[in-house]
Amino acid sequence: MPRPYRATSPASMRPRSARLERRRAAPRREGPRGGQRSTRSGKRGGLGMIYGIGTDICDVRRIRASLEKHGDRFAGRILSDGELATWRLRSARWPERGVRYLATRFSAKEAFSKAIGLGMRMPMSWRLCEVGKLPSGKPAIVLHGELKAWFDAQGLSAHVSVTDETDYAASFCVVERI
Repeated sequence: MPRPYRATSPASMRPRSARLERRRAAPRREGPRGGQRSTRSGKRGGLGMIYGIGTDICDVRRIRASLEKHGDRFAGRILSDGELATWRLRSARWPERGVRYLATRFSAKEAFSKAIGLGMRMPMSWRLCEVGKLPSGKPAIVLHGELKAWFDAQGLSAHVSVTDETDYAASFCVVERI
């Protein structure tokens, strides 16, 4: 019975032990912390190291139900002063837009609290964390008070992404040590 076709490139004709030996002899590239670096660029990627990742999905219908039950008091517990003013303007023009605004902020703050690993306990609180907007439109985490002091002392930086659809708002947050 004939043998099945097999490619006969020079590397495949060498004995297996010789091919393995050649791999072992290749120099390893070491990163600044001893780990292997990416061989594509020779760098670790960014300037910082990932401290934590958080994600959250929020049901807009539950936020709407909480607003109907507790009124402005619910929004006042979740939003910072600046966010509360924006929420009131949006709600006055189009109530559904205000509900979605509140849901995306709720979701982003949850994702951020997961990324820093504290959950909702001090120094993390709803009102000390604000989801602002850069001139480009990119969302940004803005911290205040004790949470800002803790975050800066840890040498951290945050990146956040928010989105919403009819029934859900979702957020993703990456915190890195710089």
